[in-house]
Amino acid sequence: MRPLETAPPTTPGPVDGGAPRPPARKLIEVSLPLEDINRESAREKSIRHGHPSTLHLWWARRPLAAARAVLFAQLVDDPSSHPDRFPTEEEQRVERERLHDLIRRLVVWENVNDDALLREAHEEILRSTGGNPPAILDPFAGGGTIPLEAQRLGLEAHASDLNPVAVLINKALIEIPPIFAGRPPVFPDAAETRLGDWPRAMRSGRAGGAPVRTTWTIRARTSCSTGTGFPRSTTRSPAAARCRSRRSGSGSKPTPAT
Repeated sequence: MRPLETAPPTTPGPVDGGAPRPPARKLIEVSLPLEDINRESAREKSIRHGHPSTLHLWWARRPLAAARAVLFAQLVDDPSSHPDRFPTEEEQRVERERLHDLIRRLVVWENVNDDALLREAHEEILRSTGGNPPAILDPFAGGGTIPLEAQRLGLEAHASDLNPVAVLINKALIEIPPIFAGRPPVFPDAAETRLGDWPRAMRSGRAGGAPVRTTWTIRARTSCSTGTGFPRSTTRSPAAARCRSRRSGSGSKPTPAT
C-alpha cells in the first residue's frame, strides 16, 4: 500500500468537562489521494465527447475531477473526528483509506454516470452532515464546474457570475436540462433524440429536446438584453421581430419571416 498524504491526526473531545466538541475535522483537512486526483484532472484535457468544455469555451475552466473530489472531501468527516467509532489510529487509517478509495473511483471520467457510485458518495455525505448537507454556492461560477459537480453529488447548488457568457453557460449546463429532461423535443426533426433522465438534479423534471428549445429562447433573450451594444440586425425573423417589439414597448405581433 503506497503512503498517503496525511496530516497528523487529532482527536476532538469534550472541552472544560463536558462542553460541546469543536467542529469535526473534514477529510480535506487531513488527507487526500492527490496523485489520483491530479492524474484524472490532467486526463480530462484530452476528453471531448460529452465533456462540458464542448458546450462553450471558457478560459478558466476547472477540472471536473478535482471539483468532485474537493466537494466530497470538504463535506465528509475525517475518521479522527469520531473516536467513538474509530478509537485507534490504525482503525482511523483503514477508514480513511476506504474514503480515499471512494474518491479514486469518483474522479474517473468513465464513472461520472455511475448511479450506484454517486449514490454511495451522497450517502457518505449525508452521514457526515446529519442528513442535511449544506447548499453549495459558487458566486463566480465561470464555466460551471463547481455547481455542476455539486449537482452530480445530489447537492443543492447555486451559481452566479458577473460575466453574461458565464451565466449563459451555467444556465444551459445546469439549470435548463433538469427542467426539460424526458419531454419530447419541440423540433420535429429532433424527435428521435432525447437527453434522458437527470436523477441527481435537485430540481424536479427531466431534460430532452433542450438543445433545440433553448437555442431559440437563449438567442432571442440574449439579443434583447445585449442588443443595445451591437448594431441592429435587419433580419426579418420572428425572434428579431419579438425583440424589436419588446424594445419599442409596443404590443404588435412579430412580422412573419419571409
